Amino acid sequence: MDWVIKALIGAGAVILIQVFAQSKNYWLAGLVPLFPTFSLISHYLVGTQRSVPELRETIVFGIFALAPYLLYMVALYYLVGKWRLPASLAGATAVWILSAAILIAVWNKG
Repeated sequence: MDWVIKALIGAGAVILIQVFAQSKNYWLAGLVPLFPTFSLISHYLVGTQRSVPELRETIVFGIFALAPYLLYMVALYYLVGKWRLPASLAGATAVWILSAAILIAVWNKG
């Protein structure tokens, strides 16, 4: 049942994004993915299954994990002016993957 609730939350977010994308306030579609739905789930699971110091480490890592998202957004902003949308999304996603891999590598060395 836990999995069903999580799937419904994700589906609800996608529906909300679609509703906003079609509204006069289409730009709100960019805010919905930033609602901490998955962070809430992640922090609840880590907080109930691990120690407080491990939860705090997860939170700090989440703070640093904003960097790949920021780089994705900057790359996408730049690329949509140069490439078609599918290529722009793919390029920005590649930037996110590379920066996330670097973050993980640096985090593991620390």
